[in-house]
Amino acid sequence: MSMLIPCNAPFNALRKFVCNAPRRSGYLLTPTNRAHSSVAGPAAAALRSLTPAQISFIQNLPKAELHAHLNGSIPVPILLELAREHRADGAASSAIQAGLKRLENLELTALSEFFGLFPAIYALTSTPAALARAARGVLREFLDGDAPQCTYLELRSTPRATADMTRAEYVEAVVTEVERYPADRAALIVSVNRTMTEQEVEECVGIARSLKAQGRRIVGVDLCGDPLAGDMNQLAKHFADAKQDGLGVTLHIAETPENTSSDTLQLLSFRPDRLGHATFLDDQAKALVLRDKSCNEICLSSNLLCKTVGTLDEHHIRYYLAKDHPISICTDDMLPFQTSLVAEYALLLAGAPLGLGLSETEVRQIAGMSMENRMRSLII
Repeated sequence: MSMLIPCNAPFNALRKFVCNAPRRSGYLLTPTNRAHSSVAGPAAAALRSLTPAQISFIQNLPKAELHAHLNGSIPVPILLELAREHRADGAASSAIQAGLKRLENLELTALSEFFGLFPAIYALTSTPAALARAARGVLREFLDGDAPQCTYLELRSTPRATADMTRAEYVEAVVTEVERYPADRAALIVSVNRTMTEQEVEECVGIARSLKAQGRRIVGVDLCGDPLAGDMNQLAKHFADAKQDGLGVTLHIAETPENTSSDTLQLLSFRPDRLGHATFLDDQAKALVLRDKSCNEICLSSNLLCKTVGTLDEHHIRYYLAKDHPISICTDDMLPFQTSLVAEYALLLAGAPLGLGLSETEVRQIAGMSMENRMRSLII
């Protein structure tokens, strides 16, 4: 039997999250700082250290956001609306409340804890209408306003089948929202999860291929999810089929020290266009990445808060900068990591120990790399 979720549980959790985020960041909010309104942690400290001229420099840089997960980037006001309106049974209600309470304190101590945040959000985006509203909110957060976070966005999401929609309907709902923007502003990457069966992977990749053939705004496929799950040997054919049909390939890879060399080398054999995180590549894998010039999608706050790197000084971004290898600065999931693309760029420009202390010329070059490694050309 369905029932309305008690308003005071998810609503109050989200309201507390909204109110506390700016206080934790210490960042002075103004009406023009929409993209910074919930920035906290290391990105907030870097942002606070910059002058208005430096912030304006970052905001005005042509740059692409190439690694942003839809369900991890939904603006809190949209979640508030969806939580108020959502109807669920007792189990779903409990999942929502538990997930939103975890968002309140945002004390991530391991990458594995990050994945526990999403059941609540998934429950709130389980219908085509709710999903479309969420996607619309994410697109606006990145692309609208007087100072958009980015010039171009490749949003990514994993199709989910629910009681109210098929995986194909999921992708249709999201890509329809993406297509409200011009082709040089936004596109969609269809993700598959490492925990999926081969049949589910085939279905998701098949949806992407079919929509691509119809001229829809699908530009690539992605592999994501629990980095220690799944048999990568089962995926090779499906990613090869995607590439054959003109789709780009990006892979979450080597996210933990426990990822084996064989797992990483198997994924690199897919010849991906871009890599997500690639934090723990061994020397053999690094050589292949450098050879293929696969762009590394760098998510600084995500890595720091999930403890996959200890400090900025230890971050693998320094290795790729020294090698003049293509990288793209990305947010990953703005909601749990309380960041924005401008704040991630602040981590480049801010002086040590708050940031990498790069020059404006170096930061401009990095932004240029993100634009050069878009999959937009694959739309046609």
